[in-house]
Amino acid sequence: MVANDILNEDVSDFATRLEAMTSDEVFAAMSSLEKHSEDDIRDREEILSRITLVEEEIERRFPGQTLTPYRDWKKEQPLLS
Repeated sequence: MVANDILNEDVSDFATRLEAMTSDEVFAAMSSLEKHSEDDIRDREEILSRITLVEEEIERRFPGQTLTPYRDWKKEQPLLS
């Protein structure tokens, strides 16, 4: 999933789709959005609002763990140059 695809999708559609994603897909979306937020400041507010949606979905799936499952997932990912 590419951040541009996520950003072009209607926010309500994205929020609905998040619920149906696997945890790996949710984490990949978060990672993609984080990378995009570092690269492009033009749409930072839009990116941050979507990051918030993903954070809320992670919290819903892993109550009380904040973003620990995501951080653990990120550590397990191979480094891509």
